[in-house]
Amino acid sequence: MTVHHLNQLLLVCSLVLLVAVAAVRISSRSGLPSLLLYLGIGIAMGQDGVGDVHFDNAELTQVIGYAALVVILAEGGLGTKWKEIKPALPAAAVLSTVGVAVSVGITAAGAHYLVGLEWRQALIIGAVVSSTDAAAVFSVLRKVPLPSRVTGVLEAESGFNDAPVVILVVAFSTAGPVDDWYVLLGEIALELAIGAAIGLAVGWLGAYGLRHVALPASGLYPIAVMAIAVAAYAAGAMAHGSGFLAVYLASMVLGNARLPHWPATRGFAEGLGWLAQIGMFVLLGLLVTPHDLLDDTWPAIVIGLVLTVVARPLEVVLSLLPFRVPWPEKALLSWAGLRGAVPIILATIPMVNGVEDSQRIFNIVFVLVVVYTLIQGPTLPWLARKLRLGDSSEAADLGIESAPLERLQGHLLSVAIPKESRMHGVEVAELRLPTGSAVTLVVRDGESFVPLPTTVLRRGDELLVVATDPVRDAAEKRLRAVGHGGKLAGWLGTDGEKHQS
Repeated sequence: MTVHHLNQLLLVCSLVLLVAVAAVRISSRSGLPSLLLYLGIGIAMGQDGVGDVHFDNAELTQVIGYAALVVILAEGGLGTKWKEIKPALPAAAVLSTVGVAVSVGITAAGAHYLVGLEWRQALIIGAVVSSTDAAAVFSVLRKVPLPSRVTGVLEAESGFNDAPVVILVVAFSTAGPVDDWYVLLGEIALELAIGAAIGLAVGWLGAYGLRHVALPASGLYPIAVMAIAVAAYAAGAMAHGSGFLAVYLASMVLGNARLPHWPATRGFAEGLGWLAQIGMFVLLGLLVTPHDLLDDTWPAIVIGLVLTVVARPLEVVLSLLPFRVPWPEKALLSWAGLRGAVPIILATIPMVNGVEDSQRIFNIVFVLVVVYTLIQGPTLPWLARKLRLGDSSEAADLGIESAPLERLQGHLLSVAIPKESRMHGVEVAELRLPTGSAVTLVVRDGESFVPLPTTVLRRGDELLVVATDPVRDAAEKRLRAVGHGGKLAGWLGTDGEKHQS
């Protein structure tokens, strides 16, 4: 490749990224998941579009898709709040195992009896489309505040169910007879156990190291966090475990460890997550040939109807039988099983393995994801409001960034008071910070001043709090408690954690 060709490639990539970033804005206003717009960009660049780019390398697409999925899972894990998903973990775990089995069985039966696919192809499709996508769900629900139990189940399920689904798709796509069901169950259990153990261990060790070693530049913390998350995936995969579960759990541990410079790290991870989604969906759009999709449109609609109307609701109802989940929440969980990046990526596995009719499998999955995302995405916020599941009473969590002052044996906490915080109207003295910590500066409307004990805090204020090493955690916990419970936090049972509604 010459320098001229490299310059042309860089120009094209820059233009694609700019268009994709503009698509994010369109997505947020229209309520459509951004994946559809990115796929559209890829299709427009492809052989049936204006770009006329011919691309059919399924193996390269799978490799890049796996890499992008690792980054997306890492970003999702970093943004997962333990206090929100902890009560939802049992339900999410059952949905990600028993629920996946129910969904695969029902969807495969529909693909076999209604569409006429062979059992191997039907099982592959059933497994591929049984993985939900958190990015697709929350891109349309971010404007609808839901009870923490619902968001916790959706988020944990989407993070957990990728691992068993990948194992099933690989098993069904392998040449030769499919293993007996009890052998598959044993393999899934072993890989999940190995991945979980490695992910938790890597996450804990990484968090411990980052909290006790002051790096020379704040910009190194985001890089270190993402490197630890990727290392968890690699270690899990090399140990013949689930690398996807390992990276998600390691990232979740890191995301809840209150690491230094956390807002910067979170922003860096979100940027990488967006970049991974853009690149992955554009590439998947390039891989598809639009004129070949026509013959597979009706089979995709039929299979999607079985999945959406029968398999997903039964999966939710049967999986949540042991739990006291109200019917409105079950209804929303049933409709919120959006499919996104993962199914389309997994549909490349049978193509790489040379499974018969693998191109048709990919086309069916592609059409299914696009059609039912168009239907479910815009209607999710409407359904949440109709079911009266909006929860606007919860106070927003404080944005707290911690910078270690190694030589001074202290920490500088930067605290942003959001609009919904109950810290609004609280005097500085009423914060009752532990001895060894103090509010040293308040930034309000672009102007900074040193507060008095009687200074009343307001929405939008930014505080600088200095805390010594021994009381750093206690100071942050107290600040969060006041943010959730107001000046009476502690006396009324608010301890800094958001309790289950």
